[in-house]
Amino acid sequence: MSSEPKNVRIIQLNAETLAALAAGDLEEANRHSPVPLTEFFVSARQDAVWRRRSVQVVEEPESAAWITGVVWDERRQLPAGRAGYHGAPDERGMVEVGYEIDPSLRRQGYARAAFETLLQRAAAEPEVRVLRATISPQNEASYNLVRQYGLVKVGEQWDEEDGLEIIYEVPV
Repeated sequence: MSSEPKNVRIIQLNAETLAALAAGDLEEANRHSPVPLTEFFVSARQDAVWRRRSVQVVEEPESAAWITGVVWDERRQLPAGRAGYHGAPDERGMVEVGYEIDPSLRRQGYARAAFETLLQRAAAEPEVRVLRATISPQNEASYNLVRQYGLVKVGEQWDEEDGLEIIYEVPV
């Protein structure tokens, strides 16, 4: 485990890259991506995210600047995972974060760096008033991360893909 703070950016992907990822075509995705992508991005756990986001950017073009992108390690020039919001702020000014780090790079500070990047952007956007994270009750690592930034439990929901999720929010 590395204790060195990570310097990451979230790099948005264009519609062609998202469509290629949704199709599981890493070679095609890399033809269109602004940064090189790894097998993590086309692993079975990622396909539902990319299918959803590839449709979303077509149906809701305004969401393109908000949705899931690549967690890019500036120093190492390395894609560490994916992170972003589920979409543009809703009518109450809420954005929901989502992130996942490549299993080979976990416990190195990437989730924290990605979450902080998302939190900073939310705080800088005038239309955002609430930041939300939904977390499986078994995901102790994510819970421990978000509670350090003031997110508190506001409810529960059932997600068709992920099952029971606890809803955490913080005003920004």
